[in-house]
Amino acid sequence: MSDQTQRFLFDDNDVRGETATLAESYQHVLAKHAYPEPVAQLLGELLAAAALLVGTLKFDGLLSLQARSEGPVPLLMVECSSDREVRGIARYHAEQIAPDATLRELMPEGMLAITVDPAKGQRYQGIVGLEGVDLAACLSEYFAASEQLPTRFWLAADSRRACGLLLQQLPADRIHDPEEREASWQHLRTLADTLSAEELLGLDTETVLHRLYHEEPLRLFEAQPIRFRCSCSRERSANALVSLGQHDAEQLLQEQGGTITVDCQFCNERYVFDAADIGQLFAGGGIQPASDTRH
Repeated sequence: MSDQTQRFLFDDNDVRGETATLAESYQHVLAKHAYPEPVAQLLGELLAAAALLVGTLKFDGLLSLQARSEGPVPLLMVECSSDREVRGIARYHAEQIAPDATLRELMPEGMLAITVDPAKGQRYQGIVGLEGVDLAACLSEYFAASEQLPTRFWLAADSRRACGLLLQQLPADRIHDPEEREASWQHLRTLADTLSAEELLGLDTETVLHRLYHEEPLRLFEAQPIRFRCSCSRERSANALVSLGQHDAEQLLQEQGGTITVDCQFCNERYVFDAADIGQLFAGGGIQPASDTRH
């Protein structure tokens, strides 16, 4: 399985972990746009981070990571559902991007919003500044500064694969002494720090965990598949037109020469609506299926 997340749990420590590997789903995201290499890598790291975070949450809904800046990359956005369906997009100014550009150069003074939108319950959002040396450091610092469980990230992407490793300290159960808990947490983090980007991208989960923790008893759980899926549809596009109101929709139809085109920025799918479609929408007749010449 090339696209998956996989959870593991240390038997003698109050720490759990998660790995994420995205290959085919990552390629689907990159295939929609001709991203410069540094942008493709950063987008891959964000995809891996979203997959890791979803693995730590028990919810039915959508997780989104949205980074904004005034720099060469004004927008990065990734969504991952609780079903592990991912999509992502970046906005960039290619002429301002050096081949070896860093996060700080791509998104100076950037901010990252982490939003959990459950199907039922309250929406949650946290904000972190993109001030670390890389995305993994920024996310790790966010959890260190928040009241949530201490969490560390390791991320890598190379335009072929996007991979990640996460460690998260759990509430005291096996170890209750505060100093012993901290020493154990630091020990496991220090071992993970020895993992290179090449190893993270090139080795399977079992090999990575053996390489890092062969002296630590742990349990590896069943892998969960990840896939690319865009949530756009002709019906959702039609609903967006209905929300404009009939007068504005008809005016837009006239301005665009008799057809309204709705483009999905994530997957480049295009939905076209003509005067008959608009009339039927506001007559309460719903939407017509796309014809052979309309999508």
